[in-house]
Amino acid sequence: MSDDKAAIERTAKRLRKARRAKHLTQVEVASKAGISETYYVQIEGAKKNPTTSVFNKIIKVIGVSSKEILGE
Repeated sequence: MSDDKAAIERTAKRLRKARRAKHLTQVEVASKAGISETYYVQIEGAKKNPTTSVFNKIIKVIGVSSKEILGE
C-alpha cells in the first residue's frame, strides 16, 4: 500500500470516529457541509480524497481540529 493511500485511510478512520463520537450521521455531516451524501460516504470510506475546502467544511461541521483528524 502506498503512503498516500495509507494516509487517506487513517484520515477517513479518524473522520468516522469523530463523527460517531459527536452522534452525527453521514447524512447530517454531508448536508451541513454542503456536499452530497454519496461523496461524503466515499470520503469516509477512503475512496475519495476531499479538497482542502471540503475537508475544512467537514471538520467544522463535526467540530474537530484538522490536527486531530490528520494526526499532526
